[in-house]
Amino acid sequence: MASISSLGAQSGLDLEGIVQATVDAERTPKVNRLNRQESNLSVELSFIGELKSVMSDFKDAAAKLADVDQYSQNKTTVTQPESGDIISVSSDGDAAPGSFDVEVVNMAKGSRATSTIGAFTDADQVVSTQAGSLTFTAGENSFTVDVAADATLDDIRQQVNDAEDNFGVTFNIINTGSEARLVATSSETGAGNDIEITNTNADFDALSTVANGGGAGGMTIAADDQATDALIRVDGIDATSADNTFEDVIQGSTITVEGESQNGETATMRIAEDNSAVRKNIDGFVKAYNGVIGLLDQAGAEGAQFQGDATVRSIENQMRRFLSAESGDLSMFNAGFGIGEDGKLQQENTLTSVSEVATERFGDFEKLFAGENGLATRIEDYVDTYTSFGGSLQSRTDSLNNRLDRVDDQREQLNQRLEQLENRLRQKYSGLDSLLGQLQSTSNRLDQQLSGLPGFGGNKE
Repeated sequence: MASISSLGAQSGLDLEGIVQATVDAERTPKVNRLNRQESNLSVELSFIGELKSVMSDFKDAAAKLADVDQYSQNKTTVTQPESGDIISVSSDGDAAPGSFDVEVVNMAKGSRATSTIGAFTDADQVVSTQAGSLTFTAGENSFTVDVAADATLDDIRQQVNDAEDNFGVTFNIINTGSEARLVATSSETGAGNDIEITNTNADFDALSTVANGGGAGGMTIAADDQATDALIRVDGIDATSADNTFEDVIQGSTITVEGESQNGETATMRIAEDNSAVRKNIDGFVKAYNGVIGLLDQAGAEGAQFQGDATVRSIENQMRRFLSAESGDLSMFNAGFGIGEDGKLQQENTLTSVSEVATERFGDFEKLFAGENGLATRIEDYVDTYTSFGGSLQSRTDSLNNRLDRVDDQREQLNQRLEQLENRLRQKYSGLDSLLGQLQSTSNRLDQQLSGLPGFGGNKE
């Protein structure tokens, strides 16, 4: 707008007010119209954004019910004996429901070798003045330690224990008071996996299970110290494992041994179908469905801005049609879903409930939601037609943003026209102001001249 001038200063008339009133009369109805358009478009844009959001939530909830893996989940519980925990169990979808008593007869263990009596006086004894090596083997595992000349028994202990490729061998020294006994233990479990220690220096025979020249070395493994398999008894049937893990002894389950049974005690493991994930996802589905319906009902209510809106009617009708959809041998209604008095989806109807159907016919839920052409997939496809890139809601959003841009353009154009109008009025009234000012000045001079003449109020002599 042009800056306010001193229009009317010459004539004394309120020409400034006349110009402003004329411009305001032109501006006010047009600005009000643009404000109404902008407000309506903004409300509509906000509603479309909210509608996209709740429909996306509905699609996500349906997608969770389309996940077939959740329908084959199992839950395994273990009741331990009074003496303490002896097993832990995990099961996958291949495990069939059932109950089993498990006794841990013995755990898998590694071997233990001990040096002969009198082999070493103490931990500081030098084993050999010559260098050599010790090789440790158990099962398929092996590593070698190079021993320097004049190494003591304790030096060798530390070197073995600190070896980077040590697979689980530990050297310990037991000081009896009269001598030192070397004990080698291996973490490699399973029958036949006893530790074997060989050397390249005969002076190390006392540290080995096999002598340098062949035959027995100075480290011996007692019968009770040999590596053994784990043995469990499942419902009276024995099963063994080289370690303390039993995979698929019970199909689809992994049993890990934690301790040995006392006096034949057993742990009871129970495998049951776990539908908690599906039930949780059904709760989310119902909530998301009602979120869409609630928004549509509010937007399309009598007197509301979107009453009779084609998009609102179309989506609302399709949402209702989903409730009569069928897949496999199940429909939403005979799956236990129903509609309350408020029009919202609920998990019960006049005949049954979702909880009852989930207990008695749980597998049918998979057919309804996740089967071939299941309801969840149909919902996802339908929602995509609205919310995906290029979908109808996105197209409507783009159109609304374009219309808002046009409102901004119209405001700018209106401001330009009003500025031009004000300039024209100022030019017109500026001439009038000047003319009236001149006439007023002439009138004042005439009044002064006339007032000096006899008989016109001036000198009477």
